[in-house]
Amino acid sequence: MFKIHEIREIIKLIDQSSIQEFEVEMDGAKVSIKKAAAVVEQAPAASVQPVVHPVAAAPVQAPAAVAEAPAAPAPVQAAPAVQAAPAAPAVDESNLHKIVSPMVGTFYRSPEPGKPAYVQPGDKVTPNKVVCIVEAMKLFNEIEAEVTGEIVKVLVEDGQLVEYGQPLFLVKTE
Repeated sequence: MFKIHEIREIIKLIDQSSIQEFEVEMDGAKVSIKKAAAVVEQAPAASVQPVVHPVAAAPVQAPAAVAEAPAAPAPVQAAPAVQAAPAAPAVDESNLHKIVSPMVGTFYRSPEPGKPAYVQPGDKVTPNKVVCIVEAMKLFNEIEAEVTGEIVKVLVEDGQLVEYGQPLFLVKTE
């Protein structure tokens, strides 16, 4: 049987990801979540501002458990053009190794809040060096560097939801 906080966590993770449909069955209880796709219409050529019509999320189906469906997102309006800040120097990623997420979950740079990050740009790593944690369903999975080299760039923010195969770090291999 699923606990209500587990169902809420699943809803939160699915809502923040690009996953459109999710189903899990455990001990005879089944949770099925399907996202409804938003419809995007384009205005006439004179004013090109997309209008998004949110569609309410499908209810969660679980026996003997009631979960609150996430609120439908507010309509998105295109903002007027804003002058961008000067960009940081571009990093040539073609010859760099990408450490990618092996799963969907939440990215953490350190073992605990308030502790130093596993690695910073400029740090040397070896194949078995832990570089971060990806939390999925309350399991904290240590992600290793896989290569020998130097961390060039961290590509995601601490606490950010990451997708399967999403690059997390760029490493200059030796």
